[in-house]
Amino acid sequence: MEVPDPTGVADPGFRRVLLVGTGALSVAFLPFWTNWLNNTFPEMEKRVVLTRSARRFVSADAISTLCGNRVVTDDWNDAEPGTAPHVELAAWPDLVLVHPATMHFLSRYALGLTDTPLLCALQSTTALVGVAPSLPPRAQLSPVVQAHLDTLRARPGVVVAPTVPAVSASTGEREDGGSVPLSELMGLCVGAYARTQRGEEE
Repeated sequence: MEVPDPTGVADPGFRRVLLVGTGALSVAFLPFWTNWLNNTFPEMEKRVVLTRSARRFVSADAISTLCGNRVVTDDWNDAEPGTAPHVELAAWPDLVLVHPATMHFLSRYALGLTDTPLLCALQSTTALVGVAPSLPPRAQLSPVVQAHLDTLRARPGVVVAPTVPAVSASTGEREDGGSVPLSELMGLCVGAYARTQRGEEE
């Protein structure tokens, strides 16, 4: 399947992209999106982080082959002795794309929790962070979930994509809680970056 580039620009302004997959079922499509990034933005360097729950649904070996770098598992116990993975994950990228982002991940990120290397890095990085929520059926109706999403939307340097209708794997019904395509999340981040640059120039 060919996906058009929604950014409409040859140079989106990012050089190092950290792609993050969390434990929603749609993370199974991450190899496809990694390949899409390679084909659409070949000059970008890509690295990938998977949560423990994401590794149930997607092969780290496949993604590592596609992105050309070792896939990092978001777990302090997987860090090599003497290393500081949270420091590297915060400093390396100029764009972070969390796709998909589960309700559990969104809640921890919004609350400022730092119990994994990635969450610790996201609280201190200067990179733009794009988040594509993937929510269970009717989670959108929860005031707690809405509060967490509002917190992230109000946070400088964070872009939260809207959810889209998708068929729930558990209920078989079409629900408004699916994650947008990675291409759309990328377009939102490129737009946010461009607006920031125009503001600096003005």
